Amino acid sequence: MLRPALLFALIASPGLATTQDDVLAATLRPGWQTESGGQMAALDLVLAPGWKTYWRSPGDTGIPPSFDWSGSQNVQSVTLHWPAPAVFDSGGITTIGYHDRLVLPVEVTPVDPSQPIILSVGMDLGVCENICLPVRLDLVADLARPGAPDPAISAALATVPRTGEAAGVDDVNCTVEPIADGLRLTARMRLPDPGSAEVVAFETRDPAVWVATSVTERQGGDLVAMTELVPPEGAPFALDRSGVTVTILSDGGAIEVRGCPAP
Repeated sequence: MLRPALLFALIASPGLATTQDDVLAATLRPGWQTESGGQMAALDLVLAPGWKTYWRSPGDTGIPPSFDWSGSQNVQSVTLHWPAPAVFDSGGITTIGYHDRLVLPVEVTPVDPSQPIILSVGMDLGVCENICLPVRLDLVADLARPGAPDPAISAALATVPRTGEAAGVDDVNCTVEPIADGLRLTARMRLPDPGSAEVVAFETRDPAVWVATSVTERQGGDLVAMTELVPPEGAPFALDRSGVTVTILSDGGAIEVRGCPAP
């Protein structure tokens, strides 16, 4: 595994004169009030044919989206419920993300459930086809209460990865070995074979740690995936195993395993 010198080149050809308005339309869906007093809203991104954007762990050369909710009013916290992404392979480079449309459910916890909620987000992301563009979105919505059921948000929530326990994942363990510029992490998980190719994405609690695309294979009833973790300082480091998230992607859907204990 080689760490890329550049993760992403956000350079559009001047001759094409492509702008973000040509390839992306974005709105905030206000959604509905939840039983807990929060609000289930969503970001709705519609991409031009052939264009894609990236999941929170984008793979070899993508960049993850970033969000700034600080302009919101009466918002205590925001939780994103990521739908299962697709895997793209281009010339041996693997990226993970979405094409055509992404409805990203946003669960909002208000400071005071009896007061209006104004949700404001500044979002930076990359969108790609044959070229890649940096995109900046600034969206604001009054989340009217109690709102109403939204089939688009409900459909997105239905594709959120299952937990490891719900998917029958058992006997999860990870071995960690130091390498010159970081760590090699190997996860072994027992779970039913979906009968199709499986891609495993690793994440750590620290977003500054670069994570290589994993090498994955089946060994009997076990799925074994290996990756390399490289921190900014380029040296071995103490890994917080409880902060490791392992997402398994296949044609059968997505499974999310949190935590990777020692054998």
